[in-house]
Amino acid sequence: MHKLPRTIRLDPSDTFVFERAAEPGEWAVSGAFVFWDGDPATLGQKQRVALRSGFLGVDSLGWSTLAVVTEATEAERQGVVDQLAAQLMASFGAPNIEAARSAAEEEVAFAASLCDHPPQTLLAVHRSVENGEIRERFRTLKPRAIEPGGDRLHTHARAFTFHEVEGDEPAEEVDLLGLTKTDRT
Repeated sequence: MHKLPRTIRLDPSDTFVFERAAEPGEWAVSGAFVFWDGDPATLGQKQRVALRSGFLGVDSLGWSTLAVVTEATEAERQGVVDQLAAQLMASFGAPNIEAARSAAEEEVAFAASLCDHPPQTLLAVHRSVENGEIRERFRTLKPRAIEPGGDRLHTHARAFTFHEVEGDEPAEEVDLLGLTKTDRT
C-alpha cells in the first residue's frame, strides 16, 4: 500500500478564497509547479492565496487548503500519475506524453513523500517566494491524544457545540439603542 494526499474540505472557505476549489476527496499534489515560471507580483488575490497555501487537486486542477494522508493501492497511484500526465499535456503544454509522464511521476513521488504519517493526518502547506525561488514548508495537524481518564466527547471538545432543543427556547432581546443612551459617569 502507498500513501497519497487527498483534498479535504472542513468548511466552505476554499470555495471563497481560491479561483477554483478542488472537490473534496480528489487525489492531490503540491502544485507548486503551476507557479514556477510566473511573476508572483502579477497574480490576482485568489491566485496568490493558491500560491501561498494550496494543494492542487489532480482531477479538477482546483485548490485545497488541506490534504489528508490516505492509503492508496498501486492501481490508484498509477491512476493519479496517468491523470496528472494528461493534465500536464492538456493544461500546461507538456511537449509530449513521455515528458508529461516523467513530470507526473516526480510530482506524485513528492506528494507521497509528504505522507510519511498515519492515515487521516492532515497536511498544510505554506509557500513563499525567496530570491526568486518558491519555498515550501509543510506541517501536519494530528488529533490530540486522549488524556488518561478522559472521555472521547470532551478530550476533543470544540469551543462551541450545538444541541437540538425541544419546545420553546427562551427569548433573548437586547435593546442596542437603549444601551447607547445610558449615562456614563
